[in-house]
Amino acid sequence: MLGERYVEAFHQLAAEVNDAGLMRRRYGFYWSMILGWTFAAFAILLAVALLPDTWIQLVLAALLGLAMAQLAFLGHEAAHHQVFESRQWNEWTARVIAGLLTGLSLGWWVDKHSRHHANPNKDLADPDVDAGVLSFTPESTDRRSGLGAKLARYQGYYFLPLLVFEGFSLHVDSVRTIISRPKLRYRWIEILFICIRLLGYLAFLFIVLPPAIAVAFVLVQVGVFGFLLGGAFSPNHIGMPTVPHDADIDFLRRQVYMSRSVRGGFLVHFLMGGLEYQVEHHLFPRAPRPALPDVQRIVRRFCAQHGIRYTETTLGEAFRTIIAYLNQVGLKERDPYTCPLVRQYRG
Repeated sequence: MLGERYVEAFHQLAAEVNDAGLMRRRYGFYWSMILGWTFAAFAILLAVALLPDTWIQLVLAALLGLAMAQLAFLGHEAAHHQVFESRQWNEWTARVIAGLLTGLSLGWWVDKHSRHHANPNKDLADPDVDAGVLSFTPESTDRRSGLGAKLARYQGYYFLPLLVFEGFSLHVDSVRTIISRPKLRYRWIEILFICIRLLGYLAFLFIVLPPAIAVAFVLVQVGVFGFLLGGAFSPNHIGMPTVPHDADIDFLRRQVYMSRSVRGGFLVHFLMGGLEYQVEHHLFPRAPRPALPDVQRIVRRFCAQHGIRYTETTLGEAFRTIIAYLNQVGLKERDPYTCPLVRQYRG
């Protein structure tokens, strides 16, 4: 059968990536990144305490938001077991980075992100395309009515401004989860970590800064943090083909067709934390960040040989596609980016 052929093809691809040594851990890279960005975050907070209480402090707030975003990327990689051979070392590194350093719940994020990786862009299965403020699939728009349907018509235009609030949304979802989900793994440890991080952070700012500057500091820091994270994750799937919840597509094509890689230089790589190699990340979520350029060369050649469409654009092109796609979906028009494979499953 066709699906079985692609299953066998993926096994061949995985063997080639493994034989090239691209799944090998990169301890020097990750230790230097984790320690470097942790030191940078604490150095910024020390500067906040030592510098005069002026609005120039907001520059430090933006820099702290940048450092928090870089730490979140590293937590994401540890949660995918990219950093260490040991499962426990990866999980506790991710838990400490998420809870103590960025103030997020690892348990909430792993559950959500694992479902996304298993079913990217599948309606009712991928939590990242669940209908909320935005409607990401034609099917979710069909379920809207009233004011929600009217606002969705222009959702592409307010997509980028909404990214500023992504950091606040992540913190709210994390707190809500650790409070309301009693069976959450390591729940009390997460409660302890997040309370230390969030309450300690706020107490520190209001002790060393005037109230108005402290409030502005939090708004800028969390806004920059959310914008950078949202800006790194959103180009990867929005505007790529979506499938109905009952579609059954093999792993290889499911991950490649629904994902978009982003090309660019050092700045793109820095701002996206390696997530610009999204196709490769979805095919090999345990591949360490430094290996992804070499993985990409193998994957692109493999896709060309097997007639599998591989999508890669610039960051600007990706966001133009996202805005056009969201507006099209918001108008309840069908997905203009659907590939023949997805049309087949949509009937």
